[in-house]
Amino acid sequence: MSVSNPTLITFVIYIAAMVLIGFMAYRSTNNLSDYILGGRSLGSVVTALSAGASDMSGWLLMGLPGAIYMSGLSESWIAIGLIVGAYLNWLFVAGRLRVQTEHNGDALTLPDYFSSRFEDKSGLLRIISAIVILVFFTIYCASGIVAGARLFESTFGMSYETALWAGAAATIAYTFVGGFLAVSWTDTVQATLMIFALILTPIIVLLATGGVDTTFLAIEANDPSNFDMLKGTTFIGIISLMGWGLGYFGQPHILARFMAADSVKSIAKARRISMTWMILCLGGTVAVGFFGIAYFSAHPEVAGPVTENHERVFIELAKILFNPWIAGVLLSAILAAVMSTLSCQLLVCSSALTEDFYKTFLRKSASQVELVWVGRAMVLLVALIAIGLAANPENRVLGLVSYAWAGFGAAFGPVVLISVIWKGMTRDGALAGILVGAITVVVWKHFELLGLYEIIPGFIFASLAILIVSKLGTPTAGMVQRFEAAEKDFHLNK
Repeated sequence: MSVSNPTLITFVIYIAAMVLIGFMAYRSTNNLSDYILGGRSLGSVVTALSAGASDMSGWLLMGLPGAIYMSGLSESWIAIGLIVGAYLNWLFVAGRLRVQTEHNGDALTLPDYFSSRFEDKSGLLRIISAIVILVFFTIYCASGIVAGARLFESTFGMSYETALWAGAAATIAYTFVGGFLAVSWTDTVQATLMIFALILTPIIVLLATGGVDTTFLAIEANDPSNFDMLKGTTFIGIISLMGWGLGYFGQPHILARFMAADSVKSIAKARRISMTWMILCLGGTVAVGFFGIAYFSAHPEVAGPVTENHERVFIELAKILFNPWIAGVLLSAILAAVMSTLSCQLLVCSSALTEDFYKTFLRKSASQVELVWVGRAMVLLVALIAIGLAANPENRVLGLVSYAWAGFGAAFGPVVLISVIWKGMTRDGALAGILVGAITVVVWKHFELLGLYEIIPGFIFASLAILIVSKLGTPTAGMVQRFEAAEKDFHLNK
């Protein structure tokens, strides 16, 4: 193994701590609601940080710094789009979704919410939305497993195949045992670790390259266009990067955090905490990639691994510039980013299979203990499929994430957003929105039309489908009554 013992010890301690949290959460998990949504008991700090950590996966410390390192500040449009999208999601969806899910059958999952909100007796809405979750989340889980494998591969000199299993094992363990509470509590620890790494690392890189002026001169000497926000971009390119922000409205693992908040009152405080955390993390990420240009230009003798795979820029800077003990903590932040997102995704897939297939169609009379164990079995099943998808070592983290992000953003984003702000939406409108959004993403991605990121046409066409089809029908009196009661509750308690 090509790693010093301190780094290995730090990793082992960190992973052991996460698994221990899983076992602590196990004691608070008595039924399916506890396993899937933590009994709706999250306070504002845990809601905020777990929403942030579950959102920012391995791409935050690998994909995005790598893109900035390769192309300069022109790649930072994605960070701007994400900040705007996340803020609007907190503002318009978070509190309303928390109340709407409670008023619509105390829904535990998005398919459950859609089914109750639109009084879908056929089960079609539940089945199609659960299938969308399983297809796109399995791809998303694969991206997390690839990021974890890359980390173990470059840190411990493992083969990619061994690293694949090593990276996934701990996450599977604590998600399997502790469910939603384990995932949310570990997310809070992981969010703290990520922000520490992303504030400290760029400062040390800056000092190592001689301060702000020297660093900026070195970046300019490497390529003056690194500073150009418009370098190599087109109008379509910028819109595509900014379009990532649309994805927030439809991400089940982030929306689950809103549904699990202890009350609507917690949401406003959670929004402020989460947005501060996010802006600092994304700023740090951009700085790591950008300052890395100066560092590796000045030290070409150590630039080999980054030249070979630019997504390793944060990993290499941490290993080179820090004491092995600190490097271990910083590299654990990548593992934290990977584990926090992967665990949420495994749990959402598990809840779709358990709540929306098993309990609804196979075993209506299943006991709570049985459902929790079925949920655990589903975590294992989805994890194994995702590991199979991740087995190709040529996978790039950002590419896998972008496809899954677009799939959810277009299929669910318009349905969730419109369902919490418009009482005139119908069941057929929701169904049309999900189908049109998902199909548009798949077709657009396949043909790579106009060079435009597939989430944008998907979101637009899905929204139009919802509005047009809903206008052709009429919501039932019960749907309108529940919507108005929830909206009143939201305004009284926010």
